Amino acid sequence: MLVYLPSPDRGVWYLGPVPLRAYALCIIAGIVVAVLWGEKRFVARGGEPGTVVDVAVFAVPFGLVGGRLYHVATDWETYFGPGGNPVDALKIWQGGLGIWGAIALGGVGAWIACRRRGVPLPFFADAVAPGIVVAQAIGRLGNYFNQELFGGPTTLPWGLEIYDRVDPVTGLPDALGGVALDATPIAIVHPTFLYELLWNLVVAVVIVWADRRFRLGHGRVFALYVAGYTLGRFFIELMRTDPATRVFGDIRINVVVSAVVFVVAVAYVLLVRKPREELARPDAERAAVADAGNDAGDDGSPGDEAVSGTARDRAP
Repeated sequence: MLVYLPSPDRGVWYLGPVPLRAYALCIIAGIVVAVLWGEKRFVARGGEPGTVVDVAVFAVPFGLVGGRLYHVATDWETYFGPGGNPVDALKIWQGGLGIWGAIALGGVGAWIACRRRGVPLPFFADAVAPGIVVAQAIGRLGNYFNQELFGGPTTLPWGLEIYDRVDPVTGLPDALGGVALDATPIAIVHPTFLYELLWNLVVAVVIVWADRRFRLGHGRVFALYVAGYTLGRFFIELMRTDPATRVFGDIRINVVVSAVVFVVAVAYVLLVRKPREELARPDAERAAVADAGNDAGDDGSPGDEAVSGTARDRAP
């Protein structure tokens, strides 16, 4: 008899009256990893320490709102159709964040913060790109605890067992907040969330390698991340069986979005040929200007060496 991957018996634990939701904890853990790794890469490229945290204060709330808006917009019937409850659209803790909306609106928040700090958005995006895709991988663990985003039936040894979950008090079905009282699976399915998790980690390794090998800059690291992610998401999305908005007959909307975004990202990587920009920290800038003062002309203007690596490279 084959032994398959078991699902957790629940996705919510209670600390007194306070619910601890695995989905939310995974999202938070992913954000922490993205910020810490992004900060390290940002400083290594010449950025000022603390900038990534400051930008995250804007980008993360924007991203969460954008992710939820995309999810609700592409699953409108669930919340506003017959039998739907519009209030549920606000219950982000029950799952449902669209990466496209999170990146789009999160990018707006990052742009606002980057302008306040005088940092080009492409420079910032390149620094945080690997952390973002690893954060997505960590977030997929939340789908595992929620028993969601899986594929069709399978007999493969890594098939995922799905259990019935019920409210232990009332006995009524409760897929997200309930508990599996019976360990007998009702289905064995493809763990597509796991496929995406592993793919995201591969993408992270590839873009870090490419960044070091080719010294990518001006947003090309971020574009490579987008291209890699959408390539995997295209095929993984075709395997999923959960309800989704269909377009062009019977194609899942995220399949179409993945294809379009992939083409745009690849075009950006191929067309942008600028060398990597390097930001000089304020103290380094002052030292460079002071040193260049000895070589300045009679008008007191700094020489070319004082400009190189500062204002010229800051142009987006």
